[in-house]
Amino acid sequence: MTLRRFVFWCHLACGVFAGLVIFIMSITGALLAYEKQIVLWADTRGFDVAAPASGAPRLPLEALVARAQDAEPETVFTGITVRAGASTPVALAAGQRIVYVDPYDGRILGQASPGVRRFFRVVTDWHRTLALTGDQRAVGKAITGACNLAFLFIVCSGLYLWWPKTWTRGQLRNITLFNGGLRGKARDFNWHNTIGFWSAVPLFVVVLGATVISYPWASDLPYRIVGEEPPPRARPPAVAQAQAAAGGGERSREGGGERRKPSLAGLDAAWPKAEQQVAGWRAINVRIPAGENAPVVFTIDRGHAGQPQKRGTLTLNRASGEIVSWEPYSSLSAGRRLRTWLRFVHTGEFYGLAGQAIAGVASFGGAVLVYTGLALALRRFIAWRGRGRSAREYRQPAA
Repeated sequence: MTLRRFVFWCHLACGVFAGLVIFIMSITGALLAYEKQIVLWADTRGFDVAAPASGAPRLPLEALVARAQDAEPETVFTGITVRAGASTPVALAAGQRIVYVDPYDGRILGQASPGVRRFFRVVTDWHRTLALTGDQRAVGKAITGACNLAFLFIVCSGLYLWWPKTWTRGQLRNITLFNGGLRGKARDFNWHNTIGFWSAVPLFVVVLGATVISYPWASDLPYRIVGEEPPPRARPPAVAQAQAAAGGGERSREGGGERRKPSLAGLDAAWPKAEQQVAGWRAINVRIPAGENAPVVFTIDRGHAGQPQKRGTLTLNRASGEIVSWEPYSSLSAGRRLRTWLRFVHTGEFYGLAGQAIAGVASFGGAVLVYTGLALALRRFIAWRGRGRSAREYRQPAA
């Protein structure tokens, strides 16, 4: 058996056994391409605000949150997101719940769109764990991780199999351009080769990023490539909760009392420094600190959603207002930058709207590759069965 034939059969076997899962991941990946932009549009649709005719400025953060708190006394707000623009509402987070308020009078405008968020949550669950829940989530994640590795092999081996034996204009045209006049097997072969060629590079990057997300050893690899020691792993939530219950974790209550409520003190004094830290910022998020002595942490973003190279974290001393730390993307270690790049190139977000479009189209192309690949495999199987039946009939003696 030649190397090319061996690679072909491995390519076909991976496609047949992992095809359905790869198809699901590809379709859901395409649906998730512009998730953040769609969610933001759905959340803020109809919530545009207008600056007062009197020219009154926006409310300070402390007064804004206080007014929202008065309107919803039972709600504990833990985060604030301010977006650039005079007509954009301010988002207040209370756990998983998002409330939008008018920045000029503190009036609550409404909540985040539950239907759109629920839709993308379901799509994400299918994408990551095949919608398995509870204890079965680990099983679903293991299946998608293994099928993702198979997909990575399919992409690499597909490019090898695509490579023409003879470089002629006609041969290249048949495997790089669509031919609308084909039907059946010829059409599937043309689609499989053409889409495979044009989507090979973006699919390789997208699937490689997914591999890094799926496996701890792959997540550590970017650090090891540049000669760094991978950071220690975070404890799983269940383990952390068990340790906390046994006295080995951080205490979430003080002296057995209720959980500390976030403190607004010092936000107004810290906000101007956050605004001035990055020119042309698009959004600033601040976690409302727990306790009066806790530092104030701002995440300042000057890019579109999911562009870590345009985002930084500013930590200020609440009492003095001095900068404790400023951590832009450029300050990260080489291994951390590479790991972050792989994470956000998986969704295309690293390269903004264009990158998201390429990742989305490539994901959809992956779904078509699965369809045409399985169709070709089925035709090959039917032809093989037909040849076997013909051979048996030929060997059968005449009556």
